[in-house]
Amino acid sequence: MWDKHSAMKLIEETKLIPIIRVESSKVATQVAEAFLKGGVNIIEVTFSVPGAIDVVRDLADRFGDKVLIGTGTVLDSETAVQSIRAGSNFIVSPIYSRSLIKAARRYAKPCFPGAATPTEIFEAYSMGADAVKVFPCGNLGGASYIKAIRAPLPHIPLIPTGGVNLETAGPLLDAGAFALGVGSAITDKKAVAEGRFEVIEENVRKFLDIIKKKKK
Repeated sequence: MWDKHSAMKLIEETKLIPIIRVESSKVATQVAEAFLKGGVNIIEVTFSVPGAIDVVRDLADRFGDKVLIGTGTVLDSETAVQSIRAGSNFIVSPIYSRSLIKAARRYAKPCFPGAATPTEIFEAYSMGADAVKVFPCGNLGGASYIKAIRAPLPHIPLIPTGGVNLETAGPLLDAGAFALGVGSAITDKKAVAEGRFEVIEENVRKFLDIIKKKKK
């Protein structure tokens, strides 16, 4: 069973949160399996996936404690609670609100709400966020923005999301990112449409190679 400490430790060590944002629950399961074959045992299922709750429940039943399953695009406390009861071990949102963070804390699950400005990032963390999703990071300035934010707020773990790809991953890690939230750069839409899930496996490996080199 994943507790908050073990979940946060895995995310910090792995530094990669691959995001599933596809058109059906069946494809979501296939993408999740590709993530695992690629070498990462963290999965974020977004609520833009049809039947997201069922996908989370299915993955939790199938993989159990072998995989850290999270739910993304969570916009309210009710959805957070539903996700956690289905088997979600962490909550991610593009926004921040006190009720959302409190819901995750009530179940002792990590919560990564979204924020952009220094004030928002500080407020979200002060409300009890375990880390803050900096979104949309690419539009805000990428690695240079993360570095600038960390100068006055070095104690806040930041998870840049949006615009994270193989070119920006290294600089973001150098800037001090706690972990990287990666969607389309891993879950290639064309490959998914063609059923070539081996491409997703290889994308995961490429990101993990970059992370491994940065750890040396």
